[in-house]
Amino acid sequence: MLLQLNEPSSGKTNAILEKSLLCAIGIDLGTTHSVIAVAHSHDKVEVLLIDDDALVPSCVAYEDDCVYTGAEAFSKLTVFSSFKRFMDAPAICLRGEKTPIELSAALLQKIRISAEKHLGTFISKAVITVPAYFDDTARQATKDAAALAGIEVLRLLSEPTAAALAYGLDEKNEGVFAIYDLGGGTFDISILKMTKGVFQVLATGGDTHLGGDDIDDAICAFWQKTDELSRRKARTAKEALSQTDVWQIDDVHLNREQLTILAKPFIERTIDIAGRVLADAQMSVPMIDGVVMVGGATRMPLVQAMVESYFGKVPLTNLDPDQVVARGAALQAFMLTEGQGTLLLDVTPLSLGVETMGGLVERIIPRNTAIPTRIRQEFTTYENNQTAIEFHVVQGERELSQDCRSLARFTLSGIPTMPAGVARVAVTYQLDADGLLSIEAVEQQTGQKQTIVVRPSYGLSEEQLRSMIYESHAHGQDDMEKRLLIETKVDARRFLRYCQTAYEEDGHLLNETDFCLIQRLSAELETALDYNDRVELKRLIEHLKDATSTFAVARINEALRKKLVGNVV
Repeated sequence: MLLQLNEPSSGKTNAILEKSLLCAIGIDLGTTHSVIAVAHSHDKVEVLLIDDDALVPSCVAYEDDCVYTGAEAFSKLTVFSSFKRFMDAPAICLRGEKTPIELSAALLQKIRISAEKHLGTFISKAVITVPAYFDDTARQATKDAAALAGIEVLRLLSEPTAAALAYGLDEKNEGVFAIYDLGGGTFDISILKMTKGVFQVLATGGDTHLGGDDIDDAICAFWQKTDELSRRKARTAKEALSQTDVWQIDDVHLNREQLTILAKPFIERTIDIAGRVLADAQMSVPMIDGVVMVGGATRMPLVQAMVESYFGKVPLTNLDPDQVVARGAALQAFMLTEGQGTLLLDVTPLSLGVETMGGLVERIIPRNTAIPTRIRQEFTTYENNQTAIEFHVVQGERELSQDCRSLARFTLSGIPTMPAGVARVAVTYQLDADGLLSIEAVEQQTGQKQTIVVRPSYGLSEEQLRSMIYESHAHGQDDMEKRLLIETKVDARRFLRYCQTAYEEDGHLLNETDFCLIQRLSAELETALDYNDRVELKRLIEHLKDATSTFAVARINEALRKKLVGNVV
């Protein structure tokens, strides 16, 4: 990057630079199209036209050592598109050539330069929107792409929250709103609450493989055609039937009744998801004050009718659903640079936790926790004289770490030699406003510390992202049974280890009868560990505890006797 240096006396340049500090734009960095907007005040937002169009195709092409973006990329032989879907795996090379970060950076640079020409000033800052379900890998990749494009990210804003801002919901004193976002490839719904200047996301959910493209595929299947030209015709037919009852071209035709039959199952899926998100927010339909429609697919009369029927309210559709997210981002950029506006409290869409003994997951930041947030939890050692703890950071809703997404591993060393369970390690998870995670582990006695910022190289595929929450529901009961079984086995092994250590240290306190009983019950419990009968394991643990109770009292008395003898003067 080349920087132009000017003498301090250059008043014109200084004035431009001073203006640029206040000029921040909002960018809806979309999968198929991107939109750019700037807010000149709280009630004046301008959507910028790039190449005479508000919708900038999210495409990049490379030819003859030149980079082409947006509409001009379409005419080139090799065009990269839909690379936003791979932002959760930013290190991969698409077609063996470019990473998603590089492609996004090229598009963002085109956006920045075009905005500068339009506004006549430098652009250095922006609020960029991301899907509600973008994990921390994809969020960090978006930030990295912006940095390569010469843009400082003021904030990564969830798309549903941006839409709510664009509708001016922050101007209400109180209210609970559903943000229904149905685009070409994804569906998101968020429940937001506004209370005395605090704009809080209560819950969010969605499906990364549910959108208008699915309806296009259904139309093609109805026509029994699979080629790309037919897909384009299907999209055209779908859009035309929002205004007319019958559509026909060449050898294919479709009417609104047929479209309703084809599209209805997909819209019903969005309503089912809406119901689950309402439950997550501990809300019911009558508690919703309004519904905001976002995304091009919401132009379909069927979508609007079904959403209205479910919520019992006419949805808000007076803003262009393709532009509403960028407008909200521009307003947030204006608020951040002007120091005004509402306080936005977003939520984390997936739980963040750590693996504990037996491969179990201990959730530290539960799903739908308002961010930014900082949560501290204490852990201890499992083995005697354990001098280090390995932390495995995971993300997801399942009970076992093997079923969750692995984020990072790090080791805290230098723990003093102590019996198992005595050491105290405070682990703090801090999630910032952009959804990026930093972790600190501190051993309380020595102050030994380890920190890590989670920026994994590889993330979830779209299919994994789509299914994570649904799998947690589908396998919830089985997962809980597995967790209870593993916890019981961990308890059994811990107690067996305690019995063995106690016998090695104070076996002389046992009589022959008690020793034989404890040995027999320990052997039975050891054998039961090879089976998955939780009830039997718990029964044997209790029997062994009963059998060792007298021995435990004798050990305490012996320890007190030695202490008293040591204090005699």
